[in-house]
Amino acid sequence: MTDSTQLNRRIFIAASTATALTACTGAVTAQSETRRKRPMFGKVERLDSALDEVIDSSLQLEQLANGFQWSEGPAWDSKRQQLYFSDVPQNTAYVWSDAEGLTIFRKPSGLAEGDGTNGLLMGQNGELLTANHGKRALTAFDIESGEDRILADRFEGKKFNSPNDLVEAKDGTIYFTDPPYGLKDGDQSPLKELAHNGVYRRSPDGSLSLIDDGLTRPNGIALSPDERTLYVAQSDPQKQLLKNYAIAADGTIADKGLFFDAQPLAGADAPGLPDGMCVARTGHIFATGPGGILILSPSGTLLGRILAEKATANCAFGDDGKMLYVTSSDRLARIALKVTGIGFG
Repeated sequence: MTDSTQLNRRIFIAASTATALTACTGAVTAQSETRRKRPMFGKVERLDSALDEVIDSSLQLEQLANGFQWSEGPAWDSKRQQLYFSDVPQNTAYVWSDAEGLTIFRKPSGLAEGDGTNGLLMGQNGELLTANHGKRALTAFDIESGEDRILADRFEGKKFNSPNDLVEAKDGTIYFTDPPYGLKDGDQSPLKELAHNGVYRRSPDGSLSLIDDGLTRPNGIALSPDERTLYVAQSDPQKQLLKNYAIAADGTIADKGLFFDAQPLAGADAPGLPDGMCVARTGHIFATGPGGILILSPSGTLLGRILAEKATANCAFGDDGKMLYVTSSDRLARIALKVTGIGFG
């Protein structure tokens, strides 16, 4: 190889490398520009200095997508690094990721007509667990095969109202709520077979037990890090609250009563009701409610709120466990945290 040939080759390699680096840099820059252009909204309301250990109060929510009728049930898929969520009235489930943006995941997500899925949760076995309004059932969806199997659709022979939200314990026990929101006329619906709106437990062997039949509108549900406390939100406009239940080592459950009274927060300047929630490894509870997302200490002290400007349905941890994804009315958003969600790390 001559000196001139070597020189020309070096020039070609250098030029090619520079072009590749420029293209790569351009792609990264374009992605960064996209992120910078995403709308920011809302604010963090600091009510207690202990909030500083949980979130930076100078942050705002980052809007990732909008245009939904009522976004609900976010669930993070760590294997695929993407988020699933529901638009209940539109009978559609979506998937969102930083890499691909927003795409339709399932349509219909319930039956052919009517409401679709509500609460979603990545199960320990890799299936997407769903509280399915349309099917009036608790189901497990196999993401690879597309098979949707019924886990529970009746209690003592009577059809559920419309399962709303769910949480899974380490042993595979599933706790879920069943308000009448998926029935057109609610409690007055001729399709309603159960006299109550319940909180249930599905054991790993498939057996069902009723935990509470006294809540008018049981909704969001979550477990403490040690799985000895079950939290349930009630979205009754006249009695907005979070209850807690003690779970004994033998599985028996005792009603501990009121955990947090959200009614004093209600008002025209604080849209929304207690709905979905999620819990950090530190025991901090992120519960939707009047104004947006209430941030509660493990003992039930209100440390602050993430004010979302619109009624907020649910939230879930994602990414490395320190990102909170939020479904708020017609939007999907997220905000960074200093604490890590259960199931991460």
